[in-house]
Amino acid sequence: MPELSVVIVGGLHADARRAAVQRLLAQVPGSVVLHHDLATAAAGTVVRTVRDATGVLDTGETPLVNDCACCALREDLVPELVRLRDAGGTRLAIVELWDSVEPKAMAEVVTSGGLTVTGVITAVDPALVLPYLGNGDDLADGGLAAAATDQRTVADTFARQLEYAPVLAVADSEEADDEDRELLAQLHPTARQVPIGHGDLAGAALAGFDVEAAAAAQHPACALLPAEADAHGVATLVWHRRRPFHPERLYAALEDLTCAAARSRGRFWLADKPDTLFHWDAAGGALCVESAGPWLAALPDAAWEMVPPVRRAAAALDWHPEHGDRCQHLVFTSPGLDRDGLQRLLESCLLTDAEYAAGRDAWQRLPHAFDTLLEV
Repeated sequence: MPELSVVIVGGLHADARRAAVQRLLAQVPGSVVLHHDLATAAAGTVVRTVRDATGVLDTGETPLVNDCACCALREDLVPELVRLRDAGGTRLAIVELWDSVEPKAMAEVVTSGGLTVTGVITAVDPALVLPYLGNGDDLADGGLAAAATDQRTVADTFARQLEYAPVLAVADSEEADDEDRELLAQLHPTARQVPIGHGDLAGAALAGFDVEAAAAAQHPACALLPAEADAHGVATLVWHRRRPFHPERLYAALEDLTCAAARSRGRFWLADKPDTLFHWDAAGGALCVESAGPWLAALPDAAWEMVPPVRRAAAALDWHPEHGDRCQHLVFTSPGLDRDGLQRLLESCLLTDAEYAAGRDAWQRLPHAFDTLLEV
C-alpha cells in the first residue's frame, strides 16, 4: 500500500485558503480534503467534513476536549487520517485548517501520529497582509478563538501562520499593489510563493517537509530572520549589536519600538539578566517578550551536547570571543519605516560606554525593569 501523503493548508485569509484547496483537489487525482469546523464549538462539538473533487464523502462530529475546540481537532485528526490511509485509494490528504488554527501545532501532531507531512502551505491574499498584521484585536472578538482560554490576537496568529510555512499560496488579488507584494516578500523572503490560479501547488504539496527543521527556524536562538531590504516603500531593518540593553531605558522605549513597524522579531540581551536569551515578537501594536532559556555561552561545556545541532551551528556562526552568542538581533519590517529614527532609539537603549565599562557585577545591580512584564 502506498504511503499517504499529508499536506496542511492554513491561513486566516479564508477565501484564499479555500481556493488553494480547490486547486490542489484539481491538480492531484485521488486527493481528499479533511476539514474540522471549529465555528460550531459554542454548541459543544466540532464538525468534521471529508470531501473530494466530486463533493462531500463523509461528515461527523467530535465532542470538545477540555472545553477546547483545537484540542478536539488534535484528538480526531490523526485517527481520521489513519482511516483514510488504511482504506486505500487516497494519494494525498489535504488538511484544511480552520481560520485561526496554526500549522506548526498540526504538523507536529500529524507527524507524531506516524504519518508523513509532505507540505505545509499558508494561503495569502497580498492585499490583506498589512490589515491583518496591523489588527491587534483578540481572536475571540471576531469569533475566531479556538478555546475559551485563547488569548491570541489576529496579528500574532497571522504572523505565525505566515512565517512557519515554507510555501505561500498567493491569491491573484486585483486590490494588491506593489507595496503589498513587497511587504509579503520581505516578511518571509525564503518562502516559495506559488500563485493559486496557475501555479504548481501539487508539487509544493508533495515536495517534502521537515518538522524539526521548521521548528528550529522559528526558535529565537536560530530563527531564519529576514534580511535588510528597501523597495516599493517597504523596508526591513536588521539591527545587530554586541552590547547589552539598559533594562530601564529599553522598558521605557517599548511602546515606541513596538509601534515603529508592522512586524518585528528577534532575540535580545538585558544587562541585568546576562545569562538569559529573550525573545522579541511584535505585531499589531502588541509586543510579547519572554525568556527563551539560556544563551549557549551561559551553559557549561557538558550541557552543549544536549543542545540541538542547528542551534550550536547558528551560535558558532555568530560567536564573539568575549560574549559568546549574546547579542542584540532584532528585525523590523514595515511600509514607511523610519530607519534612522528607529536606529537612534535602539542605540539609546544600550549601555553607555561608562555603564559598559563598569562590568557585569554593576550591570546586575541595574533596575530589574522587566520583572513585572516577565512575571518573575
